[in-house]
Amino acid sequence: MNPIAFDNSYARLPPRFYAEVAPTPVAAPRLIRLNEPLASRLGLDPDWLKGPEGIAMLAGNGMLAGAASIATAYAGHQFGGFSPQLGDGRAILLGEIIDQDGKRYDLQLKGAGPTPFSRRGDGRAALGPVLREYIVSEAMAALGIPTTRALAAVLTGEAVRRETLLPGAVLTRVASSHIRIGTFQFFAARGDVEALRLLADHVISRHYPACSGEGRYLALLEAVVATQAALIAQWMTIGFIHGVMNTDNMSIAGETIDYGPCAFMDAYHPTTVFSSIDEHGRYAYANQPPIARWNLTRFAETLLPLLDADIDKAVPIAQAALDRFDPQFQVHLIAGFRRKLGLATEEAEDVELIRSLLEAMQQGEADFTLVFRRLSEEAAQDSADACRSLFSDPAVFEAWEGRWCQRLLRETASAETRRGAMLKVNPLFIPRNHLVEAAIEAAVERGDFGPFEVLIDVLARPFEAQPGRENYARPPEMHERVLATFCGT
Repeated sequence: MNPIAFDNSYARLPPRFYAEVAPTPVAAPRLIRLNEPLASRLGLDPDWLKGPEGIAMLAGNGMLAGAASIATAYAGHQFGGFSPQLGDGRAILLGEIIDQDGKRYDLQLKGAGPTPFSRRGDGRAALGPVLREYIVSEAMAALGIPTTRALAAVLTGEAVRRETLLPGAVLTRVASSHIRIGTFQFFAARGDVEALRLLADHVISRHYPACSGEGRYLALLEAVVATQAALIAQWMTIGFIHGVMNTDNMSIAGETIDYGPCAFMDAYHPTTVFSSIDEHGRYAYANQPPIARWNLTRFAETLLPLLDADIDKAVPIAQAALDRFDPQFQVHLIAGFRRKLGLATEEAEDVELIRSLLEAMQQGEADFTLVFRRLSEEAAQDSADACRSLFSDPAVFEAWEGRWCQRLLRETASAETRRGAMLKVNPLFIPRNHLVEAAIEAAVERGDFGPFEVLIDVLARPFEAQPGRENYARPPEMHERVLATFCGT
C-alpha cells in the first residue's frame, strides 16, 4: 500500500509550467526532526516517515509511486530589478496531498539537488538555513500567522560549499501551494496569455473558489489584495521582518513563504533591517506595507489581458482593486493593535493612541514583544512598573500610560477578561534572533541539536508562561545581539 496518496493538480498543467526533475540522492541521510503533529494532521503516518523508507523520501533518495517530482518555473522582481526566469533552483515538488479536512497541500524538498533553474548553483541547502526556516515557520504557525510549514529536516551526510564547507540538509516544506506573484510574471514576460489564463483558473479553483464565474479574474485580484493586506498587518503586529519581499517570495495563497534573512525585532524601530543583502533598507519593517502594494501592482499588471482585451480599459479596473489595499491593511492593522492593547470597542482616537505608543517605544528603545506582553500581564493591576522598566526613559512611557488607562475606563469588559484576551494575542516567546543563531551554531559547529529541540518546544506555546524557561523571553544582551542574517542560498 502506498503510504502517501498523491493527487498532483499542478503537474497536470502544460509542461511549460515546470520541469520534470528527480531529487539527487544523498550519501547518508539522517533525520534531525519530524513534525509529528503536522504529519498526523496531513494524514501521514509518523512512524513510517521516521522509518528507512520515509527518511529516504524526505532526503530525496527514494520516490514513491504517484509523486510528481517537478521544479516549477517563475520569474520575479528582486530588490526592484526584474529577472524573467528564476524558478525552483534548489527545491523539488514531490507532489500534492489532501488532508483530512479535504484541503490540498504541496510537499516540497528544499535542498534536493540541481534543477534546470539552478543557474549554476548546486541545488543544495546548508544546515543553518534549513534549521532557521524550520524554527521560524513553525513559530509563525504557533502565533497564528498564515505560513508554510516544516514537516521534516534531514541531514544529508554531505558537505556543501558556501564561504566554507558546511553540513548539508534537506527541508520538507508544506504549503497550500508554491504559486507566487513571480509565477504569473514568468508567463506575462513571455506574452503567454493562454498560460496566464490557465494559471489564474488553477489558482481560483485551488485557493479562491468563491471567485469562480463571470468576472473571476478581477475577483481573483481583489481576493489576493485582501489576503496580502491581512497577512502584512499580522506581520506588523508581531514585529516580524521578512527580509526579502521579492515578487518571487510572495505567495498567491496569502501565506508567509521563503524564510531567508528573516527576523523578529527586539527593540522597536521602524527602519529595522536584518537582511545582510538589504543595504538600502528596501525591506525594512516599516516598508513592508508599501512593498506589498508594489508587489501586488506587479501582479495586477500580469492580469491586465485577462481583465479586458483593451488595455486602456483594463488599467483602471486593476487600479481600483489595488486602491483597496491601503484601507484594508489599515483596518487589519488597527484592529490587531486594538486587540494587543485590550480594546474591544472602537474609538477614533485609538489610532493616535497606538501611534504614540510606538513612538514612545522607539524613543525609549523598548522591546516590542515585551512591552505588549507586560501590558497584558499588568492589565488587571493598578500599575505598570514592569512595563515601565523596559524603557530607557520611563517618562516617555508614563506620559502614554495615563492616556491608555483613561481609554480603558471606557471599555465595558472586566479587567480580568481584558487581561485574558490580551494574553492570547501578545506572545511571551518569539524566535529571537540570538536564540535562533545559538541553536544553529550548536548544530552546525558541534553537532548538538539540543538547543534546536528546546527552542522548537518553547516556541510551540508562545502565549503560555513556561516556568524555568524565562531566559527564552528576554531580549538579547548587548554582546548577544545579532544584527545581520543571511539568505543561505
